[in-house]
Amino acid sequence: MSEKIGEQSIKFSEPPYIIGAASICGPKEAEGPLARYFDILSEDPTFGKNSWEEGESEMVRQAVLLAIQKANKRKEDIRYIFAGDLLGQLIASTFGVKDMDIPVFGLYGACSTCGESLSLAAMTVAAGYADHVVAATSSHYGSAEKQFRFPLEYGNQRPLSTTWTVTGSGAFVISNQIPDNEGEVCITGITTGKIVDYGVKDSLNMGACMAPAAADVIYQNLTDFKIKPGYYDRIITGDLGKVGKRILLDLLDSNHVDISKEHMDCGIEIFYNKEQDTHSGGSGCGCSAITLAGYILKQMYQGDWKRVLFVPTGALLSTVSFNEGQNIPGIAHAVMLERR
Repeated sequence: MSEKIGEQSIKFSEPPYIIGAASICGPKEAEGPLARYFDILSEDPTFGKNSWEEGESEMVRQAVLLAIQKANKRKEDIRYIFAGDLLGQLIASTFGVKDMDIPVFGLYGACSTCGESLSLAAMTVAAGYADHVVAATSSHYGSAEKQFRFPLEYGNQRPLSTTWTVTGSGAFVISNQIPDNEGEVCITGITTGKIVDYGVKDSLNMGACMAPAAADVIYQNLTDFKIKPGYYDRIITGDLGKVGKRILLDLLDSNHVDISKEHMDCGIEIFYNKEQDTHSGGSGCGCSAITLAGYILKQMYQGDWKRVLFVPTGALLSTVSFNEGQNIPGIAHAVMLERR
């Protein structure tokens, strides 16, 4: 039986496995340092469609189908899809999977959605409600900027604290099927994050909005499982960027937790920040998703890392809440990955 651990965590007695993963990215990501790890690199930001939004849906469609194919499964084998993105009414996800004839749960956790979808997929499989489940998420620079900030044609100046929304989609098949090969990766546990509000109102400083939530869930994971940071080869946040990373390390240090040796941030790794002019780094649902599907899992498969705490981070805002002067709370979810 899986069991509740501490205040916010679950330990899976029979951990679900990630038996298939796929990543697709846009032109800017294809010029970054992780490009060789992604499955599909597109030179067209609309992915052959008529708009950024349609292009994002096409990314989701391709990523989900490729993940199922790499898992050696058929669409008919998938019981549920857990999917989400940054757009209103989750149109990137829903339009991307609408013709697959698979039951869908639409999720919104801002840029933490990859952690949310993986957590719920793992819980569903571990509880016996499904044999194979897909977790998917996406983001797109053009569609996200248009919705949350300014039209690209406006050409506004970006402060150095800003991050660049990643154009990409990642999808994963979570299964109760134990792979024949050694070195496969399973989800041994999760720690579900709380909404944390430190009163930050700057939508152009996402790192500051999200870092307190990341610190909270990482501290809770270590506390619930009674482990030290060194238990993990890497503790990987989603998209805090350079600014958020410094805040994260300071917050944990104030609680006598030092993760500086283990910490890595997907938003910092995915771009050549100076050469590509991304300022603090990358962000968006797709940032952590394609970094996990493309880079992190490959490092685990080849034995470089055995245990990883994967912590996608999200800023909870809309144009309405921001324009009404509301704070921007953060949330983060921790997923424990282990190479078996």
